[in-house]
Amino acid sequence: MMQKPYPIGGAVDKTSFTRREFIEIGAVAAGASIAGEHVALGQALASRPLQSVQPSDRVRFGIIGVGMQGSGLLGDSIQLEGVECVAACDLYDGRHTLAREIVRADLPVTRRYQALLDNKDVDCIIAAVPDHWHKQIVVDAVSAGKDVYCEKPMSHTAADGVAMIDAAKKSGRIVQVGSQRVSSQICAKAKEMLSQGILGELTLVEGWLGRNDPNGAWQYPPPPDLSPQTLDWNTWLGSAPKIPFNPRIFAGWRAWKEYGTGVAGDLLVHLMSGFIAMMDMNRPPTRAMSVGGIRRWKDGRNTPDVHAVLYDYDGLPVSMRLNLGTSTPEMYRFQGSKGILEVTSTSITFAPQLGKDTSPSYYANSFPRALREAYAKKWHEENDARLARELMSEGILIRGPHWDDTTPHLMGFFEAVKSRKPVVEDAVFGHHAALACHMANESYYRKAPVTWDESAKVMR
Repeated sequence: MMQKPYPIGGAVDKTSFTRREFIEIGAVAAGASIAGEHVALGQALASRPLQSVQPSDRVRFGIIGVGMQGSGLLGDSIQLEGVECVAACDLYDGRHTLAREIVRADLPVTRRYQALLDNKDVDCIIAAVPDHWHKQIVVDAVSAGKDVYCEKPMSHTAADGVAMIDAAKKSGRIVQVGSQRVSSQICAKAKEMLSQGILGELTLVEGWLGRNDPNGAWQYPPPPDLSPQTLDWNTWLGSAPKIPFNPRIFAGWRAWKEYGTGVAGDLLVHLMSGFIAMMDMNRPPTRAMSVGGIRRWKDGRNTPDVHAVLYDYDGLPVSMRLNLGTSTPEMYRFQGSKGILEVTSTSITFAPQLGKDTSPSYYANSFPRALREAYAKKWHEENDARLARELMSEGILIRGPHWDDTTPHLMGFFEAVKSRKPVVEDAVFGHHAALACHMANESYYRKAPVTWDESAKVMR
């Protein structure tokens, strides 16, 4: 449990955290130039050819789901050294064609993901499917002895997340969840700065992200050839209620709670994953309160397009705001007694604050003149020398590559498959990030605060 108050690594003095320490990046960005108060983080590692690795040393994966996100993961993965795709699965036949276009013309493809789990040539699985299929595929994969990379959010419900953790622990297989923030250099540097106490006592954390276009609100065009003949619709529905074939739901499933988790599972989970990583706070919130509504995209969806959430992390207020009707850049703002740390997708900015009086109290204006002047005279006698000696803290600006590059996150997963070392975002981490989103949704639908009961593993 976090102790109160909230010093991040304790108070900072001029000898424990120098300006040079602020801007040096370390081995992760070796070779970056340092000039003044600005520094650039290093770029991601370039991919290397598969042919440089012997076949016996390659990691062979199968992919389940080759849609918008899955096709991107597939293309990125096969660019990594020693990584090879040996099979693909999707319920829509058009994505069999797409997978072969990305990998090779004779790539084995199927509608049955179980075929990949039974395939001894498949070392691990990438799963990029609608949220309501995450639990079943992950549980089946680890039970079949396959490591699995599962797209975010890890789970469709809190209960699903608990079951997925249990299956991962029982099987001993690796599960990595796909919120790439936790593998970014930006988050790593912000975590370092926070842990060294740059903010003093942490008082409040904010985050926000907004979009303002139909694509950003999941109004995707269905494939023109989509039909009950080219798509196994009943299997796609899975555990969700049976409804007639609906191309719009197939393409924009995130907007319906039966298949997705709304703006919470799509956007909030990124904010929460980054928050958990930067704060080194791998646990669920104790309480969540949210409001929102369908303010702009009145297209039949049943999840909010505007969602504001206030979390309680053992007394630390954490405010997150999501909006599909107004574009706002993704940002975190960590507020503390020594200043403000702002983190964006490409930068970290620290604005220091003294946290001390720099002039006599304005409350003295309520004193009679003689008392006011005597108070001011004494104040200056006691404080002017201190203020003259006070060194002005320097602001810090750090720039780096966009944090949503999936390459380091995927690379970490495939390396873990070979080395059996832990991944940066395992099932427990993924569950805690997703759980915060489930609590936000539950509070929205209940119109009341919700808490997490860890002993019973249910929301109250």
